[in-house]
Order: sequence, then C-alpha cells, then structure tokens
Amino acid sequence: MPSITTRRAVHAAERRAEIQARILTAVETLLAGGERFTDLGVQRIIEEAGIANSTFYMHFRDKTEVLLRLTEKLKTTSYGKVTGWEPESADPFQTMVEILHDVIRMYREQAHLLRAVLEVAAYDEAVRDFWNDELERHLVLGRRFLETAQRDGTTSADVRIDTAVRVFVHGGIQAIAHHIATGDPADDAAVAREIAEIQWFGAFRRPSRRDQ
Repeated sequence: MPSITTRRAVHAAERRAEIQARILTAVETLLAGGERFTDLGVQRIIEEAGIANSTFYMHFRDKTEVLLRLTEKLKTTSYGKVTGWEPESADPFQTMVEILHDVIRMYREQAHLLRAVLEVAAYDEAVRDFWNDELERHLVLGRRFLETAQRDGTTSADVRIDTAVRVFVHGGIQAIAHHIATGDPADDAAVAREIAEIQWFGAFRRPSRRDQ
C-alpha cells in the first residue's frame, strides 16, 4: 500500500500537471482567438486560466517559456513527417509532394503557434534559438539526402549542397508560412507541389551544366 508521503507526492505532481495544462490551454486559446503573443500579458493569461498571478510564476518563468512548451509539438510533428521521405522509394517525387502537403496541413492546424513563434523569434533570443534548432535539423537531413544524390549520380555535381539546402529549407518554410497567413487553404496541395518541384528539379535532379 502506498505511503502517505507517496500519495502526497503523486497528488502534488497531478496538481502541478493540471495547472500547467490550464496555463498552456489558456495561451493557446488566446492565440487561436487572434491575439498577438507580444501583446498578450500575464494578467490576461491568468484570467483565462483562472489562476492567481503567483501560481503562474510557480510553474513558468515567463510567458515565453509557455510558448516554447506549446511549440514543441511543431518541432516533433514537422520533423517526423520529413524524416518519412525516402529518396530511393518507388515514387520519391510524389512522396515528397504528399509529405509537404501534410506539413502544410499540420502548420495550418497550428497556424496560431507558427505565427507566434515567427513573431517572437524576431526579438527574443530563446525563441529564435528554438526555431533555428528546428530548421537546423531539417538542414542536416537535406544535406544527407543531397550528398547521397550526388554520390549516386542522380543529381549534378554542380549543386552546392550547403547553399541549396539553405535555400530550400529556409525558403520553403517562409513560403509555407506566408501561404498559411494569406493564402487559400484550397491551394495547399498546389503550393506543396510547387515547392516539391523547385526542390526536386532544382536540387535533387538538377542536370549538369555540361548537359544544358
């Protein structure tokens, strides 16, 4: 039978998790409702969460820490989808299109979080580092794919791998973010295909200059 001390520890952990969940939900609800993260004060957050000011600071250092916790799922989901691509699969181009469409769909579902991260990364070092770390994982993956393509002779030796990868990773996420912010969801599949064609024919299957 659990001791009183053990039961108290379990209860405290459950209470801590419950309060943190309320804070996270409150911030996400406010962002999804259209509020800019920069304008969102702690007072507004605690009102939405139904907690005291002191309770907030018992669980989070500041509102930026809340945002970082919320956006962890952006990192996990996006990278997980991209790692599912196999350059040597039966139809790698079509698979790339489908994965990019899934990424766009995921970011659209989490558009309020993506908007907040990009907004805050412009002035907050912690969020900027968080976002750069996410992009770096995609850069490493892209380099590996392109190095394999060059080694196998399926793309030109003229491709400058580091430059090409920076262009299609950074350019791709900017195009996706802009489309989600201003574009029609009905065009998601077309945008995914256009990005895939630029990446595929511009880097992964680029002809040699000697063949042009």
